[in-house]
Amino acid sequence: MPVEIERKFLVTGSGWRTAGAGTRYRQGYLAQRDDISVRVRASNDGGYLTIKGSTSGASRPEYEYPIPLAHANELLDTLCIRPIIEKTRYRLEYRGLVWEVDEFEGENAGLVIAEVELESEEQVFERPDWVGEEVTGDIRYYNVSLVSNPYSTW
Repeated sequence: MPVEIERKFLVTGSGWRTAGAGTRYRQGYLAQRDDISVRVRASNDGGYLTIKGSTSGASRPEYEYPIPLAHANELLDTLCIRPIIEKTRYRLEYRGLVWEVDEFEGENAGLVIAEVELESEEQVFERPDWVGEEVTGDIRYYNVSLVSNPYSTW
């Protein structure tokens, strides 16, 4: 079973802005429950359908499949729960790990989150100086939660 091991952090400062151009994403959810989500994502890299299971610590099962970009856009425009998540993702390498910084737009504007995927939950890593408070276990910061409880309403 494919497992995603990911830690999330709030971003402080602007040191991450050295990343250059980011990738713009639109993503939405066809289904969301406490223990599962079905996500559709579209970007200039293509379309994806992702199924995620419940989180345990920093881990959760994740299945991701490429789909035609036209299908992803149709699903986002017609079937996904509103609002759609809009964000730009920047990728930066730091001390051997790739950090992804998501700068949210729309109803979640003002929120900037950094994520790093790890090989194990026990993996030791160094944080860049622009990484602040860890929010890995705080469901408010899950993308699926930002649909029903956008950052602009906090």
